[in-house]
Amino acid sequence: MAEEPEPGEHPRRRETPDERADRNWLELLQELRVLQTGTQILTGFLLALAFQPAFADLEPGQKAVYLALIGLSGLSAVIALAPVAAHRMLFRLGEKAAIVTAGHVCLIVALAIVSLLLAGVVGFVFDVVVGEPAGWIAGGTLAAAAVLGWGITPVAIRARRE
Repeated sequence: MAEEPEPGEHPRRRETPDERADRNWLELLQELRVLQTGTQILTGFLLALAFQPAFADLEPGQKAVYLALIGLSGLSAVIALAPVAAHRMLFRLGEKAAIVTAGHVCLIVALAIVSLLLAGVVGFVFDVVVGEPAGWIAGGTLAAAAVLGWGITPVAIRARRE
């Protein structure tokens, strides 16, 4: 008799638990690579801003937002790299399924932080270039797009499937 698929697994996929963990780990790593590349580019942009002559002209509130964005950027990198660090620390101990589960949570948290970071950076740039109202509109619009695209749409698809 065929083994029942686990919740969320495709019913036609035939793989052992170890094969599933290996496949899920590779998929997770690919997603982490995409997230990390974008975050590194954004972090580089943010770090370079502090060394621009016009940085001294920022209002104290703008500098506070900038520092908060730097903090979010660093936090997203630490959380996104946590599964890799866990894999390295638990290498060859047979804990890949646990690492994949923890990595899944880390990736979701990192995506949430990156969505705040992206909305914040866009809002910050619009604030500096055009003015505070434009910053709130641009940042809020991007935050809404992230909530829709990264949250509501996948949840709706999942609910429809179930």
